Formats: sequence, structure tokens, C-alpha cells
Amino acid sequence: MKKLCFFFILMLTVMACKVKRPDGVIAESQMEELLYDYHLARSMGENLPVSDNYKKALYIQSVFQKYDVTQAEFDSSMVWYTRHTDILAKIYEKINDRLKEEQASINHMVAIRDKKSPVSQPGDSVELWFMEQVSCLTNAQDNNKISFVIPADVNSQDRDALVWKASFFYPSKAGKAMPETYMAMQMVYRNDSVITSSRKITRSGEQEIRLQSDTLGALREVRGYIYFEGGKDDYVLVHNISMKRYRVTGEIAKPVEPVPTDSTRTVKSAPVSKDTLTPQEPVKRMNPEELNHRRRTMPARKLQPMKR
Repeated sequence: MKKLCFFFILMLTVMACKVKRPDGVIAESQMEELLYDYHLARSMGENLPVSDNYKKALYIQSVFQKYDVTQAEFDSSMVWYTRHTDILAKIYEKINDRLKEEQASINHMVAIRDKKSPVSQPGDSVELWFMEQVSCLTNAQDNNKISFVIPADVNSQDRDALVWKASFFYPSKAGKAMPETYMAMQMVYRNDSVITSSRKITRSGEQEIRLQSDTLGALREVRGYIYFEGGKDDYVLVHNISMKRYRVTGEIAKPVEPVPTDSTRTVKSAPVSKDTLTPQEPVKRMNPEELNHRRRTMPARKLQPMKR
């Protein structure tokens, strides 16, 4: 019985702590949508010339009409939300996330239009590809190549690794060799050092190029191309194009030297210190008279009897 009473008291306490929204206040989910469009409308109005200032009110009014809300209802709801800042802060966190995603999408579209890469995002794994992800290449001079230049930005680091991927599709033609496509990428550093990787592609499927250097310093730019070399009626579909930047951390692993087997192992003697070596005097040669004199003066050796 005591446990049941405690449970009811706890439920009443939680319900009392929960903020109850009045009936005349716009619901949180609808308020989020309304505020999102409201701020977009205000931003559009601020970019209008002075002669079109009257359109600012029309933009705001169109938002209220979209959600069937009056100016008075919106203002009274904002008064209640400003008194409960924790709820309003959560709404604006969601709005800011949506605005960031929208801005990233706009930057991507502008980069495609101007063929210029936007500033990359920070992180350990980031997508850098800013151009079309699908392209059909033919033998026409204005449609036989995909090329790009991605300059390094503030989020680039010296030891970043890049992986460029693309899927290729060749139409099957019986009795005819597949046309050739070339894929190449370069990492160009500020000290003018360049590392390059390329490959020739003659079949359908996914291909990739990986580049990474630990010792060449700061990166200046990344550039590359896909070049199609085919006949009049040949083509290749290039799709799922992406370029990921991966952050490399930790120490550079040193290559392990292979241990020789017993058949090829060589044993080196330990080096001897020069201090342990004793110089030897050169051998003095004797003439025949000195040798005979030495033999006469040397004592005769005594022969020991052999033991049987």
C-alpha cells in the first residue's frame, strides 16, 4: 500500500512540474514550422531594394496565411514562449539545424554552377565532391572529360587521406572491345611536390584512387580528371562519384624489415674495439749464416722414451 501511494505521489509531482501550454498558444511542432518560414520571409524582405519595402509585409503575411494564424495569435504565442525559454531554445535549435542544412545545399548548388568548391566541413570523414555525381561521357570534345580542382581550405590538415570513387558502366557490345577510360588524381603541395595516381578502366564496376602523404607538408590543392577515349557510338556512364577526406591520427607506422630464413641468414662477427688490438712487430728475416749460428747455439732437445 505504501509503494502504491508513493507511486501516485511521484506521478502527481511529475505532472505538476510539466509546463502546460494554454489553448490559445500555437503548438510546438507548428511553431517550429512557422518560425522557420517566418525567418526566411524576413531574410528575403531584407534583401529587397528600398523601392520594394512594401513587399516585406506581404512576405510575412503570406506565412501567416499558410499556417492559418493571425498576427495577434503569433504575437501572443511568442509572449508565452519567451516566458518559457527552455522550450523556445529547443525549437530554435531545430530551426538552426535546418537552416544549416539548407545553406549547405545552396552552397553545393552554387559550387556546381560556378564550378568552384565550397569550404569543406570539419570532421574525421568529410565529403569533398562538389560536382555532378552522374555524367555520361562520349567521344565529343566538349563531353569526353570530367576535370576538377579542389583547393585546400582552413579545414585541411597535412596528413589527410583522400579516396576518390566512381562507378563506370559500359554498354555491352558483342564482338567489340570496350573503349578505354582514364582516371587520375594528384595532390599538389605548397612546396610544389606532387604525388599522382592513375589507372586505365576497360570494364564496368566501381573504381577508386587513394592518395595520402605524411612528409610533404601543407597541401595546396587536389586535382584530377576522368577522360573517355572511345569511338563514334561509344559512351560510358560515370555515376556515384564521391571524394572522401579521412583524418589520419597517431604516429606513422615504420615498415617492418623481414627476418631472413636459416638458408639466407648471415652472421656478422661483433665489432672489436680498436683499444683491444695489440700491434704486431714485423717478422725479421735471417740470412743463412745467422740461421746456422742459431742452430749451433740452440740447446739440443731431449727425446722422451715412448711408452708402450
